[in-house]
Amino acid sequence: MLVAIADDGVLFREGLVLLLGAAGHEVVAAHDDGDALLATLDERAVDIAVLDIRMPPGEEGGLTTAATIRRRHPAVGLLLLSHYAESHYLRTMLTIGTEGIGYRLKERIAGVQMLNDTLERIRAREIVIEPVLASRLVEIGEHRDGAVGGLGPRELDVLRLMAEGRANRSIAEELFVSVKAVEKHVASLFVKLGIPEDATMHHRRVLAVLSYLQAQRGDGER
Repeated sequence: MLVAIADDGVLFREGLVLLLGAAGHEVVAAHDDGDALLATLDERAVDIAVLDIRMPPGEEGGLTTAATIRRRHPAVGLLLLSHYAESHYLRTMLTIGTEGIGYRLKERIAGVQMLNDTLERIRAREIVIEPVLASRLVEIGEHRDGAVGGLGPRELDVLRLMAEGRANRSIAEELFVSVKAVEKHVASLFVKLGIPEDATMHHRRVLAVLSYLQAQRGDGER
C-alpha cells in the first residue's frame, strides 16, 4: 500500500522507511513535520499516513495533523505512533475518528508482521488500540464502582480485546473459545454497560471502548 510518514526523529523515520519497504509497501514521502505531510497528501493519493504524536507543529502536532487529514482526506487511514501509552492521546484520537485509525507504541511496530497487521486492519477501516493501554483501562475499570467494574472476568477479557480493535473471530482465537461464545459475552457486556440496541454494531463497540475511557477519566478526577 502507499504510505506517507511524518516523524521528527531522524533515526526512527529512516528505520520505518526501511521497514515499510521490506514489508512490500511504497513510502511516497517521509517528512519531519505535519505541515509537510499535509502538503504531500493534498497532491498525492495515499492509503495510510503514519504520524508521530509528539512532533511539529506544536507539542502534539501529530494529533493536530491527523485531525486535519481526516477532515480533508477522510479515506486516508491514520496510524499514530508514540513512545508512551497515554490515555489522553487515545481520547483525542477517538474524537478524530473511530474507523481506519490506530494508536501504537513505536517499539511495538518494529517488526514486519506487527506493522503489516496494524496497517491491514487500518486499511480495512478498523480501529487499532495499543494492547498495553487497553489492558490498563481494564485494570482501572475493575477497581472502580460502576458499569465497567460490574463486568465478569471473561467479559473484561473480551472488552480488553475489543478495545484493541479486534473483531469477534480474532477475540475467539485469542481466548481459545468459540465465536458464538464471544458473541454472547459481547451481548452481555453491552447490556451491563447500558449501550443502546438501536446503534450500529460498530458504534456499539466504540461506545464500549469509550466506557473504558470514561472509567479512567473518573478515576483520575478523584
